Amino acid sequence: MISLPEGLHGAHLRTDLQAHLGRARLRAAVEDGRLVSYSRTVLVVRERMTDTRTLAAAGLLMAGPDAVLTGHTATYLQGCTAADSTPIHLLLGHDRKFRARPGLVVHNSNYDPSDVVVVEGLRCLCLEASIGELLCRARSSTALACADQALALVVEEHRPTVKADLAVRIARRPDPRGRRRGGFLLDLATGLPESPAESWLLLMVADRGFPVPVPQFKIHNLLGDEVYRLDFAWPDLRLALEYDGYEAHENRRTADAARDADLKRRGWKVIRADASDLRDPTRLFRCLSVELGVSGGSTRGAWGFDSRG
Repeated sequence: MISLPEGLHGAHLRTDLQAHLGRARLRAAVEDGRLVSYSRTVLVVRERMTDTRTLAAAGLLMAGPDAVLTGHTATYLQGCTAADSTPIHLLLGHDRKFRARPGLVVHNSNYDPSDVVVVEGLRCLCLEASIGELLCRARSSTALACADQALALVVEEHRPTVKADLAVRIARRPDPRGRRRGGFLLDLATGLPESPAESWLLLMVADRGFPVPVPQFKIHNLLGDEVYRLDFAWPDLRLALEYDGYEAHENRRTADAARDADLKRRGWKVIRADASDLRDPTRLFRCLSVELGVSGGSTRGAWGFDSRG
């Protein structure tokens, strides 16, 4: 059995492998299916050919040392799992002509070298630059969820500084398209939602034109101890909006009912939402209209909420 080097997450320049294995053993590894051709110049280990890091590495090796990962790919690799793991997004300068291929999206734009970071050996645009781009150009629901995940990676007292940096990046984008939408989404991002679905729910409510609720609102007892933390709340109205994710709530229906009853005794009204409301928010919007005393509609989908995330 021929022993293959690790390469870059299982991706290899053909010339490097040939120098390491020799022409005959390289040909044998390809013929027996252990190596698969990604391009004329790059080979990948077969069992890793669907891995995001392997595909990202293959794209970088094929494009050359001035290429960087951007957008969804850079965001995903830096810990924001709400980003799309495929296709791979690659950024090259305006002077580079490079053809996209299935599974690889090529962007041409000049970038600041100081914004480049190395993540697990892969050259990426830093998280701030990548999030700023997503907020302006990606699907709104995905962009907000990624922004919340990115802010959650930062200690809470530093989040205003990160948001200020993002606001500057959005304002200074050479391409003005998406700036207004990016600013709207950035205003909603807090790093507090505990799942992408909660970010999507917040966007859906705000996008409809309802007052923006407070995320992760804490309720304390008379001694000052925290007794509940609400997903979203309108404190002045003592109205709570709770998202029931399947895994978190499937076996907690009795406990949730008892919690809602206790909140009611404390003067709170609880509206519950789940994945079905993300698909069709008609019921939820009707409940919010009644409880908030407004119909919603100042925005009504202007920022393109998409329940697919």
